[in-house]
Amino acid sequence: MRILAAMSGGVDSAVAAARLVDAGHEVVGVHLALSRQRGTLRTGSRGCCTIEDAMDARRAANLLGIPFYVWDFSERFALDVVDDFAAEYAAGRTPNPCMRCNERIKFAAVLEKGLALGFDAVATGHYAEIREDAAGRRELHRAAAWAKDQSYVLGVLTEEQLAHAVFPLGATPSKDEVRAEAAARGLTVAQKPDSYDICFIPDGDTRGWLAERVGAEPGDILDRSGERIGRHEGAHAFTVGQRKGLSLGVPSPDGRPRFVLEVRPRTNEVVVGPREALAIAELAGSRFTWAGAPPEDAATAFACEVQVRAHGDPVPATARVAGGELVIRPEAPLGGVAPGQTAVVYLGTRVLGQCTIDRTVSADQAAVPA
Repeated sequence: MRILAAMSGGVDSAVAAARLVDAGHEVVGVHLALSRQRGTLRTGSRGCCTIEDAMDARRAANLLGIPFYVWDFSERFALDVVDDFAAEYAAGRTPNPCMRCNERIKFAAVLEKGLALGFDAVATGHYAEIREDAAGRRELHRAAAWAKDQSYVLGVLTEEQLAHAVFPLGATPSKDEVRAEAAARGLTVAQKPDSYDICFIPDGDTRGWLAERVGAEPGDILDRSGERIGRHEGAHAFTVGQRKGLSLGVPSPDGRPRFVLEVRPRTNEVVVGPREALAIAELAGSRFTWAGAPPEDAATAFACEVQVRAHGDPVPATARVAGGELVIRPEAPLGGVAPGQTAVVYLGTRVLGQCTIDRTVSADQAAVPA
């Protein structure tokens, strides 16, 4: 096959490309230039997709003897990921930019261009597996190394995208094995640290970045009854479940700490309340997709597991499609789930689909008769 290997400059994508070469595929490496600040250098393990990463990817491609190109996707990344991130926060939601990047850049823009150029598939260094069911339809599954599993952030992939995706590291038992393989191959990135944090906010100051992009305006902090109990310097700085930084002037009646329950951007208000109110009994989203074949009868509630964070644990739940939404009810309430997050639905190790959470129902609200 002719495979386009997305090479980030890290050890995972370098080893993934090397394995494809060993397997006899025609491999071409491509690094995505996503930043408009081309001179930016990463600091330790913060950030990614910098000029330093591009040079690391080129060195790896040269060692493997494969063609290498840098594709400029900075404008599309700014629109589909960076601007989307700011807009979601401005709307009072908590987005996951890695999900948007995988959805709109790596497996939409890149795959579209790759197919147009005659490539059969796009490969990345993600830890996830693609398997085929009895009918030959492709399914997305968790990686063998659950501690490194990245199937959650790939939950946005559709059946068509899975048909042209390759994940050579999916069955690898551990990241240590990948680093050892890289060292044995002479790849200089063998011990390069993993990137973390939001790549376009490499200093980690999300609050400051949002203040510049969204703006900060003082507003009220309310309790669940609507009583004003404090002031804030900008609603965008708060996320559901947050406890620190509230600076409330009125103590709670029982003396217990309060947590952010809701952010209301239209009125510039932040609602706080007890920890118990963070327990979510139902979540739903109208923007949902299936990673492969959908359930035979999605309108009837089916047993599954749901995961709402990249490094979170899956929990038993039921799900169904109703009123144009994917509605998910965990068996036990989930803590601190916010609109804008992604809920990924699993059947065993298989990723069935996902939704961007539009609304949640707290356990105490669900217990109140209609």
